Amino acid sequence: MCGIVGYVGGRSALDIVIAGLKRLEYRGYDSAGVAVLSDGGLASAKKAGKLANLEKALADRPLPSGGTGIGHTRWATHGAPNDANAHPHLDNSGRVSVVHNGIIENFAELRAELTARGHRLSSETDTEVAAHLLAEEFSSCGDLAEAMRNVCRLLEGAFTLVAVHADEPDVVVGARRNSPLVVGVGNDEAFLASDVAAFIEHTREAIELGQDQVVEVRRGAVTVTDFDGRPAEVREYHVDWDASAAEKAGYDYFMLKEIAEQPKAVADTLLGRIDASGALLLDEVRIPAGVLREVEKVVIVACGTAFHAGMIAKYAIEHWTRVPCETELASEFRYRDPILDTRTLVVAISQSGETMDTLMALRHAREQGAKVLAICNTNGSTIPRESDAVLYTHAGPEIAVASTKAFLTQLVACYLVALYLGQVRGTKWGDEIRSVVRELSEIGTQVEQVLGTMEPVRELARGLADKRTVLFLGRHVGYPVALEGALKLKELAYMHAEGFAAGELKHGPIALIEEDLPVVVVVPSPRGRSVLHDKIVSNIQEIRARGARTIVVAEEGDESVVPYADHLIRVPATPTLLQPLVASVPLQVFACELATARGNEVDQPRNLAKSVTVE
Repeated sequence: MCGIVGYVGGRSALDIVIAGLKRLEYRGYDSAGVAVLSDGGLASAKKAGKLANLEKALADRPLPSGGTGIGHTRWATHGAPNDANAHPHLDNSGRVSVVHNGIIENFAELRAELTARGHRLSSETDTEVAAHLLAEEFSSCGDLAEAMRNVCRLLEGAFTLVAVHADEPDVVVGARRNSPLVVGVGNDEAFLASDVAAFIEHTREAIELGQDQVVEVRRGAVTVTDFDGRPAEVREYHVDWDASAAEKAGYDYFMLKEIAEQPKAVADTLLGRIDASGALLLDEVRIPAGVLREVEKVVIVACGTAFHAGMIAKYAIEHWTRVPCETELASEFRYRDPILDTRTLVVAISQSGETMDTLMALRHAREQGAKVLAICNTNGSTIPRESDAVLYTHAGPEIAVASTKAFLTQLVACYLVALYLGQVRGTKWGDEIRSVVRELSEIGTQVEQVLGTMEPVRELARGLADKRTVLFLGRHVGYPVALEGALKLKELAYMHAEGFAAGELKHGPIALIEEDLPVVVVVPSPRGRSVLHDKIVSNIQEIRARGARTIVVAEEGDESVVPYADHLIRVPATPTLLQPLVASVPLQVFACELATARGNEVDQPRNLAKSVTVE
């Protein structure tokens, strides 16, 4: 949520900040603003709405040029999405400018104290208090980094702050607690951003900031301390993708590009997972094998699409390891007093590695003595750093808000974790593991085959653009696929969509069935789960008899569904547990095309953010 960009160097800060904000649009926002230091002063501009509104305002009233600046795209939390509440925020003197991600939980108390001291606050935001506090602290110490450290010790909640001061024209200062901030190190210039995408066209050398740290960037110099001023160790890393990976490459939408990239993303996530002896490898496993052998329960925590990946992982983990597995919504996890101990393994799934609900669930688990293994797409993010082990997916940057290739690679990673546990615990033989990995390695080709047959799905979606409701049914691993298909329609088409376990149909949902209602049914393989297959065919007959329009996703060669399918979507035959990797792809295409037909913004759906960094 929200995008932050800061720059100090020899080029136009305004140009670099605006370009960086454009690269962060995918995170979701409702207003934007910039501030630039020039000729001993500070100039800023901000507008509600899209960046185009800000660019028009800047064209009408240009800011002075300068080599130091900050910018922000805001996703409203405190206060309406209007010009006054947009960032940056200034102090009363107009010498300090601040942008902020997160929530300052004690802002009301701090605001009251500032008002009592004579400060005039002009917005409804929590952020503005930080600008006024920084101004007070700077007047006492004369050093922006020190002022930031002093302010951070006053704040409660999750925040990333980036600030400039007119009295220090060649400095940008940032701070983070429970919210992402990364440094880009260039040639005689430096960048601060909430995501490396903001500066990837200028440098691929980055520094990850740890929890409760303050960073001061100057041209050619980066200084990192903790909130008490002690020097902090930093981890430098090289970003292994370039600016072209974050471009549309001729596609109308990033989502279309990312759907098309899934075969490669799956292959990249599998790359190098078997060593010379035939054993399965994960990236960073700091959990001893002996500890994993003693695990009595696995708990998966995740949100949204990642939660659906975790639901599928439950089937694989229990089947391959015979260890009980629970899948939990991270947003509910720590509030229900879950039972955890040293023999619990928690698997935290997050594309960004900054999902606040999942991060807080992870911390709660570790406080209870559980070990945590992260599945993540973003190197250097908070969740992998705070976990005992990590398996990185290699999806590359995912710009569209609605997750596609991240979902498939999370599934692959979940299967690898299940196999690894089976390997360590001796419930899967080496040849069995290699056999499953070989089957996984064929999935990329099978996804490619699915993508080559999607025109009828697109045509079907266009024909349903005027519908108000679509239902999804599935059984076994097809149930989470149904949930994911429904979520994609909610996110993109803004229409009512629900996913149900098909066995629950007669326990209530069948009351929703009416004439011409589209119902998507994910059919399990007749080979692997023949009993469930027969039961779901019965479900299809039941809803069709009541007038529903049946849209059936079934594997090649399954002829028993043909008489009952108004629309048949074929996917390659795969082992039962792996079917979600191919069955979910048509539902992604379906949602994207239906949203396009309804005239919606596919990459940046309303009210949503790519990375949810507040609870």
